Amino acid sequence: MANKSLNISIATLAISFFIMTMVSKNVSAQNCGCAEGLCCSQYGYCGTGDDYCGTGCKEGPCNSGTIPPSTPSPSNDVNVADIVTQDFFNGIIDQADSSCAGKSFYTRAAFLDALNSYDQFGRTGSVDDSKREIAAAFAHFTHETGHFCYIEEIDGASKDYCDESNTQYPCVANKGYYGRGPIQISWNFNYGPAGQDIGFDGLNSPETVANDPTVSFKTALWYWMQNVHSVVNQGFGATIRAINGNLECDGKNPTTVQARVDYYKDYCSQFGVSPGDNLTC
Repeated sequence: MANKSLNISIATLAISFFIMTMVSKNVSAQNCGCAEGLCCSQYGYCGTGDDYCGTGCKEGPCNSGTIPPSTPSPSNDVNVADIVTQDFFNGIIDQADSSCAGKSFYTRAAFLDALNSYDQFGRTGSVDDSKREIAAAFAHFTHETGHFCYIEEIDGASKDYCDESNTQYPCVANKGYYGRGPIQISWNFNYGPAGQDIGFDGLNSPETVANDPTVSFKTALWYWMQNVHSVVNQGFGATIRAINGNLECDGKNPTTVQARVDYYKDYCSQFGVSPGDNLTC
């Protein structure tokens, strides 16, 4: 997610890195492929201790002793398409200006096509839990894209999203790994594995995310299932932290946090479900 963990400038990343190193020893930049003896946390940071080796630990000497199991099978019979109706989708995209590139790019049909590859999305827990997850995802989609107006990050091409320390997913010369798609996926360490899982060359052809609407939605759902799905039951605030916590949470940008919360509460209302607790981060 995207994480903007996704739309992070180099300067902000450096500040976030400094803060993380003050909190715990042996912390590295956001990605997996940690050094021997370090755990990769649920948010993609390397380190030791419960924050890294506990709940959500992705690899390394996790407290469980093994890499956490993959996402379980759906636990209910919710039909996501019955919740994300054409009227609901139109209610979002119709608020985008007619000149927006996303108006002719993002469609409900593309979302449903992408959804075929992620059958656990919106189908865990009770029916109300499913509605809250779907509302949360679309709240972030709405915020990240300006009501499905933007396909690519504004001025993204002028920013450097290459983590040269990541040798598993090395940057390709003259390719930009800036924000694209409904969650504005960014960085080579997201484009690489997303492309492998989805079936496109994320490192050599990151622009695919801005050219193929189904792939675009798939990257958003990929990021969601990798980084956000497991914390949905902790409240909407936890989903903000998983997507853009470094820039917004802990008082960094309360206005932006509230904007996301307002979208979420609106969509929960449309779905006829309470938003639950712990809405902010």
